[in-house]
Amino acid sequence: MIGPFLPEELDASNQTHAAGDKLPLNEQRILKGHEGPVLAVRFNRTGAYCFSCGKDRNVVLWNPHNGVRVKTYAGHGYEVRDVAVARDNSVFASCGGDKQLFLWDVSSARVIRKFKGHDNTINAVTYAAEDDVLVTAGYDQCIKVWDCKSRSLDPIQTMKMFEDSVTGVVAHSSEIVGCSVDGTLRRFDIRMGRVYIDSLHHPVTSLAISHDGMCILAACLDSTLRLLDKSSGELLASYTGHLHQAVKMDCTLTPSDAHVVGASETGEVMYWDLVEAAVVHRFKAHSGVVCSLDMHPEGGGPADELGGRHSQSLDKLISGKSISNLLHGSADLVSGEDYLGLLKGT
Repeated sequence: MIGPFLPEELDASNQTHAAGDKLPLNEQRILKGHEGPVLAVRFNRTGAYCFSCGKDRNVVLWNPHNGVRVKTYAGHGYEVRDVAVARDNSVFASCGGDKQLFLWDVSSARVIRKFKGHDNTINAVTYAAEDDVLVTAGYDQCIKVWDCKSRSLDPIQTMKMFEDSVTGVVAHSSEIVGCSVDGTLRRFDIRMGRVYIDSLHHPVTSLAISHDGMCILAACLDSTLRLLDKSSGELLASYTGHLHQAVKMDCTLTPSDAHVVGASETGEVMYWDLVEAAVVHRFKAHSGVVCSLDMHPEGGGPADELGGRHSQSLDKLISGKSISNLLHGSADLVSGEDYLGLLKGT
């Protein structure tokens, strides 16, 4: 396991690449608020606000453009590992070590509902079907689907086909894709009732779907990001040059799908050209592992990168990276940093 550290400030130059993406490179601010390691950071759908969550069992709502801590949501009994925000920004969901899925009212900070059904830690959560349902991935080797409109607290569907902990899940159209420590990507076509399996032969810690819905990006524990054709499972490209061997870390793509974004256990954030698979830029974001990152939904403007790390009894931080202040400082990248061990299911 890798212990937590404080982030290091970075002074990097602005950089715009040929494809038109403005890649966030410069630190804008450090946000203080968590009382422990930050495990995930997520923008809302407009990019005006972001949420962070962590080992202190809290979810925090931030305005990343002025650094204001808007509200804190307390209620979980264990660490909070992921957050998903509804399109209308009225509610959000959180999950973690207490095996429960919490649905919150944003304005009142009240828990609307607690869904129960997982037998172990919930690693990830996402919205699907126009935000009518929530999808979770758990350490109990399954994906569960929850109806937000129903009064029932039980899952409406369970997909228990994995052989180890399910570390990530995404939803696109009528499909749900999960990744697992068992080294597979499993794509569930809900409409057709079919399952497609792609074996990557290495534990997968996170995944992302390209904005055109045609490709899947997977972060594997052999220090490789792999891009696959979603329909055929063909390996399109591999991205290397970073260290990823022991910790759960996020991966994503820029809004134009021109660049792949990932992190390293050495504390770096890295950008690869999607087609050439070459590293176009890398910078030291933190002194420890950057385990979570998220791109602004619109992109093409200034960038905020939010990360957090806790070092023993020192300050609890979320650090930011940004380029020029444009369009009211709208952010492009959110990155969260901290310790998160990846263990095989038992």
